[in-house]
Amino acid sequence: MRELVRRSSRFFLLATAAALALRLLFVFASPHVTDDSRVYADIANNWLTHGAYAITDSGQIVPTYMRLPGYPAFLAIVFAVFGRENFRAVLLLQVLIDIGTCFVTADLARRMLGNKAAKAAFLLTALCPFLANYSAAALTETLEVFFTAAALDFAAIGLTSLPPGRWQAWAWCGLATFAGIVLRPDGGLLLAAIGLYLLFVLARELRKKQPARTVITAGIVLTAFSLGPLIPWTIRNFRVFHRFQPLTSRYATGPEDFVPLGFNHWVKTWMAEYVSVEDIYWQEPGAKIDPDNLPRRAFDSFEQKQETLEALNWYNENTEIEPELDAQFEVIARERIAHSRFRYYVWLPFLRIADMWLRPRTELLPPDPRWWEFTDDLKWMALSLGLGLINLAYLGMAVGGIVHVARAPRSADSRLPAYLAVLILFVLMRSAFLGTLENPEPRYTLECYPAVIVCAAALFRERSV
Repeated sequence: MRELVRRSSRFFLLATAAALALRLLFVFASPHVTDDSRVYADIANNWLTHGAYAITDSGQIVPTYMRLPGYPAFLAIVFAVFGRENFRAVLLLQVLIDIGTCFVTADLARRMLGNKAAKAAFLLTALCPFLANYSAAALTETLEVFFTAAALDFAAIGLTSLPPGRWQAWAWCGLATFAGIVLRPDGGLLLAAIGLYLLFVLARELRKKQPARTVITAGIVLTAFSLGPLIPWTIRNFRVFHRFQPLTSRYATGPEDFVPLGFNHWVKTWMAEYVSVEDIYWQEPGAKIDPDNLPRRAFDSFEQKQETLEALNWYNENTEIEPELDAQFEVIARERIAHSRFRYYVWLPFLRIADMWLRPRTELLPPDPRWWEFTDDLKWMALSLGLGLINLAYLGMAVGGIVHVARAPRSADSRLPAYLAVLILFVLMRSAFLGTLENPEPRYTLECYPAVIVCAAALFRERSV
């Protein structure tokens, strides 16, 4: 990659300048410090001040495992160097990290597709408004995307000779995967995707009666460096909470927090789009839920609609869900699942996945999330439509790149489709997992964008690659 940058210094200088300008535009025009950001910052400050991984609850410092330590550690370092609560420094550092993602993604494309595709991948990453937007948000996404791209890049290095060798590359791949896991627990899906591909390679080598030692070594090294560093965190949680918790709780809650599983189960029986996350899911607890925001698919009968409205009226009285009310939501959820298992297990997950991938991705921006109603100000309507078309263009180019590679005659590197298979497998596995969640948030697919961009760059690969 260094040689490519040297030979095309003008291109990379201009593209980097454009990437920096786009990200700084978001930082200064639309910075985001959310409630989640404050939680991470609270943990970081307690870590620095009291030496305890804890949150502040009613003035008391309480140990927690509600968030993994990756992002609080990043904030703690930034706060220690640049001052407490200095979120501007956090966002500016994230801008630099996101520019690093441009180079890493380009290197991944170079290894798989050649120099021309690498330059295309760099430009697509540099000008991607969705990555740039999240670099201006004090959330895990920017770091998660960077380490995802890095892990895939090191995996590509490890796969350059088959059977997979270069254990050092797999060690770095494991460390990058660990960094993704310690930022967000779903980062483990990348380990699963790469591991599954290695199992496929192992089976192929055994079928050919070829030595499989290097493949097994690659898998062991990858797993050890991905999961081994989680051992101190797991031991800490067991010693403090007397629970086996190698990651964090499913709903990012503390060990003593009540989780309204019945409510969440009920939501999952009809939730299909992001607007319902804002209108319904995020309102609990603490805010009233407007029944008029429920879509028609939330009811299977008039009687069920009355039961649901009664439950919501009960909730709206004090905006808290107690166990008895939660049990009522669970009863409604089970009724709905029994009415249509296909809808619950197949159709709604498909709709949630489609919504996460195809939305205009304006959740951090002013446009109305109900963009299709065209009731917003003209400039925000234009922004929604524009970002929606850009998103479709990225996805369309990725599909086109995959088709292009699949149809190309096998040349010097017949392993190229196999390399892209790792990226496709990761995207499919992550999408399938996201379909099981009740809250379809478009940001959850952002980690797939390095893979999407490399697949799109396949349209520009040299014929000889």
